[in-house]
This record gives sequence, C-alpha cells and structure tokens, in this order.
Amino acid sequence: MSKYNFCAGPAMLPPAVMAKAQKEFVDWQNLGVSVMEISHRSRDFLALTEKCEASLRRLMNISDEFEILFMHGGGRGQFSAVPLNLHQAGKTAVYCENGVWSTGATTEAEKFTNVAAINVRNDSDELFSIKPVSEWQLPSDASYIHYCPNETIDGIEIFDVPSHPTAPIVADMSSTILSREIDVNQFDVIYAGAQKNIGPSGLAIVIIRKTLLEREGLAKPGIMDYALEARQGSMYNTPPTFAWYLAAEVFDWLEQSGGIKAMEEKNIAKAELLYEFIDNSPFYNNKVAKHCRSRMNVPFWLNDDSLNEAFLASARQAGLLALEGHRIVGGMRASIYNAMPLAGVQALVDFMAQFAKEHS
Repeated sequence: MSKYNFCAGPAMLPPAVMAKAQKEFVDWQNLGVSVMEISHRSRDFLALTEKCEASLRRLMNISDEFEILFMHGGGRGQFSAVPLNLHQAGKTAVYCENGVWSTGATTEAEKFTNVAAINVRNDSDELFSIKPVSEWQLPSDASYIHYCPNETIDGIEIFDVPSHPTAPIVADMSSTILSREIDVNQFDVIYAGAQKNIGPSGLAIVIIRKTLLEREGLAKPGIMDYALEARQGSMYNTPPTFAWYLAAEVFDWLEQSGGIKAMEEKNIAKAELLYEFIDNSPFYNNKVAKHCRSRMNVPFWLNDDSLNEAFLASARQAGLLALEGHRIVGGMRASIYNAMPLAGVQALVDFMAQFAKEHS
C-alpha cells in the first residue's frame, strides 16, 4: 500500500531525493564519509554550495542584483533578522497581516523596530478572504513592507504582489517558494524556511537585493547579519551542512522535473482536483474564498465534526498521513507541496468519497 504524507511541515521530500540521500548517507562522492562529516570549507563542500546556488538562480531566474544567503534558524529566525537588518531610524516597518504567521512576524518585529500592522483580511461570516492588494493602505514613508504570500493554517494564498514607491517589499515565502513562477524583481527580500519545498527544517534561504546590504540596521548577532553572511559566503559559522546538501538535491530534482513552470502546472492540477471534489460534496466544506485559496495547504471540514476522529483513523489505515487540521482552526488539512504527486491527491479524494459514502 502506498503511503502519502500530507504534513504541513516538516513536509515530505521527493522520494527520489530521499533514496539518493539514503544511498550517499555514509559515503558521499566516494569520499568514504558522509556529507555531514566533512569540513564546510572543504573543496568538495564548497563545490556543492556553488552548484546549489547556481541551480536556485536558474530555477527562479535570480539576477546578480541579488545575494542568496543560506542561514540558520528557519523562517522564525528571519522574523528577527529582517527588522534587525532593515530598520531605519525614524521610519516604521509595515506588516500586512493575513494569518497566524504574518501576525507572528509582526510580534517579533515589534521587539526591535517601530511597526505598523495592517489587517488585509476581508472575511465574511461564511468565508476567509483577503482584500485585493490594490486596496491595501500602505503608508507613504516606511522602512519596508512585509507580507506572507501563503498562510498554511487558514489555507490562504496571495497571488498579487504589493508595490511601494520607496519601501522594499519583503516576503515570507516559506510555504510557497518554488511552487509557482514569480518575478523576483518585484521583491527586495524573499526568505523561506526550508521545511516545505526545499529540504529539512533548520535551514533558511534569504534572497536579498544587494543594495539593501548597505543598510546599517540595528546591532545584531553575527549569524543574523545579512551583510556579514554575504561577505562570508553564508559561512560566518558552521552552516547546517546536511540541510544544504539536501536543498541542492531538491533543486536538482526540480530542474530535472521541468523547472518551476512544470511544477506550477502540477500544483494547479492537484489543487483543482481536491477543491473541486470538496466543492461538489455535501459531506465536506472549505472556508476560503476561491480567489485566495492556497495551492499548497488545503483545509477542509467535515460537516459533521463528530466524525473527525473516525476520519483520521481511517485515513491512517489507508496510508494517508498527517491530515489533522491546525488546532487553531480545527478540521482537516492536506498540504500538497511540490513533492506530493497527483496520485497522492487522487488517493485522498478517493478515500474521502468512500468515507462520505459509508457515513452518509
């Protein structure tokens, strides 16, 4: 029986990548040791990092105007690093809140810099929703604009990109990076925890416009200093080497799979299959407005929530794992990141149909 992992994060990795990592675990590149056991400054590991960055630049069409940093601390680490690096005296950082993670970023930033929080939700009694980006009231004088394009808990995704005449645009893309084509030039900082579409937890990738490295910001720990990390090649201290290795393998897998354009087509097909089934079922429902439904995280609810535990138990028996919704919103959640095949979503839909038939 095939098993499919719908965990929101740390999420499933491509099986081909996992199989290769298993094969190389104790003997990488015939060196007789694991990639975890060699110096991060060795010739072999530096070649890996160069290959990894080049692959990411090709995948996302990242120009030389941007620096790519491989850092510690995941996405939450960047909640602190962004204000520490981008703070400007006398200016306010603007945080656009559309869910738990964007609100969490606001709370962390308030420890370091002046913050203005803007609620961009537009919920009704029936649906979670988002205001059009054109209606976001962004102050004219801001140190930067921060938002989260995909909120994993509510299943909300923002497909348009805000703009500002002077303030840099900062995006937390932890749960949507590499899932669809974007124009990197519309952003000034993109950061992402690795544990959704990149690799294992612990690593964070930061794509930053080089001109922003000139900002003094605030006093900060060296491992959160973007300019220092850029000068040191992301090796101010020992980086998470195994996570970096796996990220390189995932990027290679993406390129071999047709790149982000091909992956986006697959992600659209997966999301449409699941949403269409839910919308046409009298047994399940989704509470997100269609224009901002996430392609990565699909929350759904049983109309009779007394069946939740039975649903989860039966799903596990069917090889469908980690479908329980976040405790804040309840219900169920299927996270269908890049590594989830269409067959996994089809297996989920088939199971949901059978469960509904048996309990109607």
